[in-house]
Amino acid sequence: MPRIGVIIVAGGSGVRMGSPIPKQFLPLQGKPLLVRTVERLLSILPAARMVIALPKEEIGRWTGIMTEYGLQGTHTLCNGGSTRFESVKNALSTIGPCDIIAVHDGVRPFVSAGLVQRVIDTASLHGTAIPCIAPDDSFRQLTPDGGSAPIDRSMLRAVQTPQAFSAELLHHAYQTPYDPRFTDDASVVEYSEGWPVTLCEGDPANIKITTPFHMALAEALLNSEHGNKI
Repeated sequence: MPRIGVIIVAGGSGVRMGSPIPKQFLPLQGKPLLVRTVERLLSILPAARMVIALPKEEIGRWTGIMTEYGLQGTHTLCNGGSTRFESVKNALSTIGPCDIIAVHDGVRPFVSAGLVQRVIDTASLHGTAIPCIAPDDSFRQLTPDGGSAPIDRSMLRAVQTPQAFSAELLHHAYQTPYDPRFTDDASVVEYSEGWPVTLCEGDPANIKITTPFHMALAEALLNSEHGNKI
């Protein structure tokens, strides 16, 4: 059984949510989003080494929250950076010996056991695993002349987390200098190592909560999980 590490990136703000409270701390049916994400991953991977990257100024807030919910000793904290790249790099220096490392957004609390197992199995086999879903919408690409052109949506995929990698590969990739083209961990690995990433099936319910609409959708998903009428 590979040794699993989990990095949770929780450096977001409340700007798009229109909230003075960082979105990872907003309550979803009374429980902070980040707590729900951590509890879900602990239930799926109880033996994993877990590191949470938080803004330095929010570590005190999280310390109180994790005490309230009995999460002491389940994970290590590190200072998040000004970019996702810096946050993950800081977490990698903290996580300790692992074979596979999964990096997950702190505001994706509906990650499923099936999805986590898929990305770990895929990363164990190929060195990388990027969960994706096919889009339902049509797309158009803007052109330099101010117009637009249709895009074949069958060739597009929406990327999710957790993204999982060989620990050796991910550590090595994050030795490269930051580049603005880095949008996620897969892009860091591709750019720095020239290593092809392997896609696997994602989960439409694995939403990233960034706006009030997403929060309303999360309420509905949570009710559905609990077997309540929506």
